[in-house]
Amino acid sequence: MSGAAASDEARVARLRRDFPILAREVSGKPLAYLDNAASTQRPRAVLDAMTAAYERHYANVHRGIHTLAQEADELFEAAREKVRALLSAPSAEQIIFTSGATAAINLAARSFGDRFLNPGDEILLTEMEHHANLVPWQQTAERTGAVIRYVPLTDDGRLDLDAFDRLLGPRTKLVALTAVSNVLGTINPLAEIISRAHAAGAEVLVDGAQSVPHMPCDVQSLGCDLLVFSGHKMLGPTGVGVLYGRRDLLERMPPFLGGGSMIREVRFDGFLPADLPYKFEAGTPPIAEVIGLGAAIDYLGQVGWEWIERRERLLTEAAHRALGRIEGLRIIGPEPRHKGGIVSFAIDRLHPHDAAELLDRQGVAVRAGHHCAMPLHQRLGLSASTRASFYFYNTLEEVERLAEALEKAKAVFRRK
Repeated sequence: MSGAAASDEARVARLRRDFPILAREVSGKPLAYLDNAASTQRPRAVLDAMTAAYERHYANVHRGIHTLAQEADELFEAAREKVRALLSAPSAEQIIFTSGATAAINLAARSFGDRFLNPGDEILLTEMEHHANLVPWQQTAERTGAVIRYVPLTDDGRLDLDAFDRLLGPRTKLVALTAVSNVLGTINPLAEIISRAHAAGAEVLVDGAQSVPHMPCDVQSLGCDLLVFSGHKMLGPTGVGVLYGRRDLLERMPPFLGGGSMIREVRFDGFLPADLPYKFEAGTPPIAEVIGLGAAIDYLGQVGWEWIERRERLLTEAAHRALGRIEGLRIIGPEPRHKGGIVSFAIDRLHPHDAAELLDRQGVAVRAGHHCAMPLHQRLGLSASTRASFYFYNTLEEVERLAEALEKAKAVFRRK
């Protein structure tokens, strides 16, 4: 191991001490948590911030003038500003809190889709989308009469950009795509896609659930019109997500949910919605969760986004090398230079669920199934796959344990 690699491993060892759960054992073995694309673990800084919110500062936000209410307001809106800075968004008013990325896409589908889509208009998706970026648009198409078209994949699991150009046309009103595939790990060329879509007069929604937690994100440089992500995939709690939108677009989109907070005035014969961002935040928001997300952003900023991205590339390359030595194992998706920290695979005569169960007996946690991407697996000719997904706190030793545990799993099935 080089001096730089040894220094990185030593830094990771220090960072891992911030995560209580990483010290536990599973099946008598040290836990190797390789299911980060599903949900990450939380450092003490996030746990402490949420505990403090409940123990010292909790009150409903945007409603009271007493001390606790003012403290809760300040912490809540400070977290909104942290999200704005994270995304390099022009203003905090363009940051809308939701219960997750799925809720944020549904908000966009209901608000944007129902207001701007008409019969015959086209929604352009891709074959690699998560169900959360498929089903809401399918429901929108049913309501509005819009038509969905899909950008196909190349054989190595990347978007076919020539096909994208052919599909993009005057009837295309929206392009909605993932920044990073949650199965293939593919990093899509967003800036190029967004530029082409805008030239055709289409708006672009980016599903950043697998990108925002792992690499720097500048929505102004990208030029995307809408972007979503979840807190629980970036060290934050469950129950909180974000919708970013271009201001003029958000101004024209009607509120989706109705109730408290999202109004300026209510009469018996109607209502006037509140200004941004509150017109999209009906009811009591996830207060402690938003504060926890703010703490997670602080922590990740201290770790360093460029280092996180570089660290995950190192782990992904190591995983490709280690798994590539296993006979009968096929890695799904492109080479490491085109992907994030996700390595999905299939093994001859070993079902993904069996593989995951046997890995768990070795203390290695991975995901098995269709990963909420059934159409993609159908395109790949698979019913399911096994997925290892990395974050900066994973180690090279855990990558080797994954490979060794898979060899043992294969041996178990050879004996049967």
